Amino acid sequence: MDLKGEVFVVTGASRGIGRGVALALLEAGATVHVTGRTRTETEASAHPQGSGSLEGLREEAKGLPGELNLHYCDHAFDRQTQSVIADILHRHGKIDVLVNNAWPGYENMVENEEFTWTRPFWEQPMWRWKAMIDVALRAAFVASCAAAPAMIAQRRGLIVNISFWAAEVFEGNAIYGVAKAGANKMAADFAHDLRPHGVAALALYPGLVRTEAVLRAAEYLDLSNSESPRFIGRAIEGLWRDSQLMNKSGSAHVAASLAEEYGISDIDGRRPRPLPRHDFKAH
Repeated sequence: MDLKGEVFVVTGASRGIGRGVALALLEAGATVHVTGRTRTETEASAHPQGSGSLEGLREEAKGLPGELNLHYCDHAFDRQTQSVIADILHRHGKIDVLVNNAWPGYENMVENEEFTWTRPFWEQPMWRWKAMIDVALRAAFVASCAAAPAMIAQRRGLIVNISFWAAEVFEGNAIYGVAKAGANKMAADFAHDLRPHGVAALALYPGLVRTEAVLRAAEYLDLSNSESPRFIGRAIEGLWRDSQLMNKSGSAHVAASLAEEYGISDIDGRRPRPLPRHDFKAH
């Protein structure tokens, strides 16, 4: 229970990486507040990804030593994002770590029986831009703006933007690349402004994560070097415990590389191999 008394906020934790991060931090004894748009498994059945809800997370977290707090929030609306952060600060007087993970835009990969994700940029549906830029990036900015003053006041804190190699190399979709590059730049510029106050900000890359969507396509994927959804949460725990955290502020980091540095293993006892930049090539 290394994180007892520490307050973490994870946005977009109904399913996928956000859910895994929340469970890993609860496993370590933290107080974890999560946001999500899907309240129940009944609602989840109608979601394009087919599973994952706040209710389901609560069930899965039973028995873990941390304290889980659920917040329904549609991050397309700034006031809802700001209200959640204000409520957490009212209850605890602080936020130690904010994980900006909420990231719509993966819905409706197939439209009119066509897989649109790999279309060239001029043929991309504009709803994907709105989801990834107007909602995802904006939500990360709004949540960070709401949380930063409390971190500055305590002269301690960490903002993590979940990102990916698509920020640096072409990874199948131009809008996705622009959005992830924005997440990296946002973290870097946050870090510049926060450094005098002892608060860190950085971008964090997962590898191939065994999310619900990935497991549904498992027969088409090589999962031999994949990560559980909790793995990146363990990397975030390692970052928060790192006495030299400020040296990592402003940069993008690979979760598997941090795991090697911190001696962290995945839930199966294995340690995934970090995927370097040259493994991701334009295609």
